[in-house]
Amino acid sequence: MGVINVTPDSFSDGGQLPDAVTAIAHGHRLLADGADWLDVGGESTRPGAAPVPEREELTRVIPVIEALVADGARVSIDTRKPAVARAAVAAGATLLNDVGASLGALAAELGVGWAGMHMQGEPATMQREPHYDDVVAEVIDLLVTRAEAARAAGAPEVWIDPGIGFGKTHDHNLTLLAHLDAFVATGFPVLVGTSRKAFLGALLGRSDGSEGSTPVGDRLEGSLASATWAMACGAAMVRAHDVRATVHAALVIGGHITKDAA
Repeated sequence: MGVINVTPDSFSDGGQLPDAVTAIAHGHRLLADGADWLDVGGESTRPGAAPVPEREELTRVIPVIEALVADGARVSIDTRKPAVARAAVAAGATLLNDVGASLGALAAELGVGWAGMHMQGEPATMQREPHYDDVVAEVIDLLVTRAEAARAAGAPEVWIDPGIGFGKTHDHNLTLLAHLDAFVATGFPVLVGTSRKAFLGALLGRSDGSEGSTPVGDRLEGSLASATWAMACGAAMVRAHDVRATVHAALVIGGHITKDAA
């Protein structure tokens, strides 16, 4: 799943796709690099992010979705707003990438897939001392409850996502990654997004003997390592900024790499 953030303030690539033309061209590059899905978002959900007005979010994402779908892409909409989800589906999106896992019934109503992601709190406050008694059990319980409800309502495709970095400490993130097999064992296909996230910056900084965090643009090694770990554990899809490198890593993990793909 390739990332298309049509936002000025996303943690990794905010402002790099300032308009529909640039975002559409980026989508074409991601498809050429091997993306199966293009995940279009118009509201940053990075820690500390403020909500975006509905009209602004729609203005950012709808032209991009329409153009990419017209070119044959499978597009998901990354949103928390029902009205944006409806408009995105009308524009051709066929999967709701639901930050907060609250739109399962809407996905069923619209006849599209649903990927429910766990988030504790809201983006503006979620990293202020997040707490769990048992992070794995609590995240799985919530996701399975919401996923079963979405399936019962008639959603044709249901995914779960542990929400790495969304209301979790670095230790929570590592614990969730260490127990991805428990998510896979639920029977729902698992989507994992670790690409360029802060806990990778901390780990990479530590590996370099530094007390600081490795900058966002220098986190490729950690992104690939965590993506390949997720795939080895049985994750059915990973969400990535660096699609070409991640596709090659997937080929290696799958044992299907060829001379042409190398």
